[in-house]
Amino acid sequence: MPTRQRSVWQRRRRNRQLARIAAPLAIFVVLGAIAGVTFTAAGGHLTQVSQAALDNCDAASAAATPTVTATPLASASDLPSATPTPTPTPTPTPTPTDSSLPSTAPTDTTTATPSPSLTGSATAVATPCPSASPSATTSVGPMVAVNANAFDRGTGSTAAFQLGDVATSPVDGNGDVISLTQDADQAADSGNCTLAVPANPLTAQGLATPYQLGDGCDEANGAEEAFAEATILEPGGKLQVYSPLVITQGTTPAATPVVPTVPRGSVVILDFGFNGTNLVLTGSGATQRGSGCVDAVGQSVFGQVSACNAVAFYRAANAQRGGFGGLARGGVQIPVIGSATDGQACQTARDFALIDQDQSDNVNSTYLLTASGQTAQNTAANKSALAGATPIVNGSDNALLGFFVDPANGCQPFTATDLTAPDGASPAQALNELSARADQRTPIALIPPNDEMVLVNGAFDVAKTNAYRSIVDQPLLASTTNLTEASAAYCMDMVNIAPARDQLDMSQDATFASPVAGIGSNLATFLGNRLSMSFANLGCQNFGLTDPVTVTADGDGVATAVSYNTARQQAMVPQADAGTASGNGSGSGHDGSGFGFGNGIGTGFGSGFGTGFGQGWDHRRGGKLQDPSHM
Repeated sequence: MPTRQRSVWQRRRRNRQLARIAAPLAIFVVLGAIAGVTFTAAGGHLTQVSQAALDNCDAASAAATPTVTATPLASASDLPSATPTPTPTPTPTPTPTDSSLPSTAPTDTTTATPSPSLTGSATAVATPCPSASPSATTSVGPMVAVNANAFDRGTGSTAAFQLGDVATSPVDGNGDVISLTQDADQAADSGNCTLAVPANPLTAQGLATPYQLGDGCDEANGAEEAFAEATILEPGGKLQVYSPLVITQGTTPAATPVVPTVPRGSVVILDFGFNGTNLVLTGSGATQRGSGCVDAVGQSVFGQVSACNAVAFYRAANAQRGGFGGLARGGVQIPVIGSATDGQACQTARDFALIDQDQSDNVNSTYLLTASGQTAQNTAANKSALAGATPIVNGSDNALLGFFVDPANGCQPFTATDLTAPDGASPAQALNELSARADQRTPIALIPPNDEMVLVNGAFDVAKTNAYRSIVDQPLLASTTNLTEASAAYCMDMVNIAPARDQLDMSQDATFASPVAGIGSNLATFLGNRLSMSFANLGCQNFGLTDPVTVTADGDGVATAVSYNTARQQAMVPQADAGTASGNGSGSGHDGSGFGFGNGIGTGFGSGFGTGFGQGWDHRRGGKLQDPSHM
């Protein structure tokens, strides 16, 4: 039997039983929202710490008393409503006023022991455990400031050909083996599943052929649900969206899938999302020549996400560019993102105000689930015919943008015709990436090396980071990139941009329903708690930064109020780890083509939470512990 030692985020995920809790939107339910959460005092903040990641240390415990009693939010129909629902505005909690950093940090990088006491709504037991995120570096010596402008400003080249592979003997980001011979109990324990891709997946018939969720998994289990989403670029530039159906292996669809029209010469991208931990692509279509499927680099899988034909799709769309500044709005029609009610530009999938520990992941697809455990596409006709069927949803950054942040702030998501959507149109991950590439202003958020989905054996990896970037059309990292500094720069931009935008939008967001009831009492508290979780899971504290969010939570770990420290911070890294990276090239070949990247100086770190959404907006491996916020 293969050894399946679970990674840190998987262990977190299992410390708390997944529960289906009624959420205010459609039938959205939180899946494994926060696993084994305790609270510790750290720099005046109430910080959520994953108990399973703390191993055998004595964890601090606290019982938080909410400062705001949230009014239950009205339920919506099958998808999140764009109509705000009144909830109390969160009561800000005082935050430290002095967040300045010295020009040269102390030579001892050991983190001070947090105070054992908390003021106000929670008290903690002494001897708190260390951070759940592995340290980015253990070096002791002079520290130097990171120049964020030296990294990832969206001016590099995107992939010209496929990067990555379909794993056949998969391992997770920590290098632990993923079994492909599980029974149902083992699947429930691991959170890992397979998804069989049908033959000719980029054709109309292939799109209409159900995908099969296997390896002991069940699409009726909110922690194991997989989703497929196709975006079709027609020769004239028209875009359409289509959600291929996923069924549990051994079952039949509750309704026959509709067949899309794919005009000759069209280019199709398939994006996949998952509410569990690791989804591995299998089936004849996954490895079929020309399908362009990618779920890994070598055998190291991304986790919840994968795609087919991504590079070809984006190259076709980008062929109509009107210069480097953005996509041409001639053939491919990309609407201008416009301005939000706060006077700022509407957000995109590459906005530091929106991203989290693992940006650009998962999809917008929804399905109908019947009482018998069968699934069907979420069309108006199926809704009418399948009385009692409920929608299931993929916890997703993309859905957070289109279903929550945009409507809460007077913005319109980029949508296209969709035969499988209840109202005939929907947003999609590929549409969001096209929009972000066209309109996102500097600084531009791109997949960082400390995203847990791009770790290899628990360490930073240029090749895997670039492979992930290739399936979402993001500029590639140079082989000489210092991965430690790039990670620090990402954290610095996040803490300097997100708090100010979230604070600006707080009163508006506080009147909008929470995507995940187990994370925040409304959209405003959800976003604040999600940002705090992302700070910890990206290991941002290792770069001399402090969590800019103060979260007030109830006894269940639900954020009931948040406040922000908007003072600008400067990321620092040990001088020994700064500078241009160098190393041996590593890469993978596909269809006879190879591509090499250098591995730079710096140690890898970072683990994730998970965010649940819908039937388990657990957008990062079930408890994301890849995505604590499930989105």
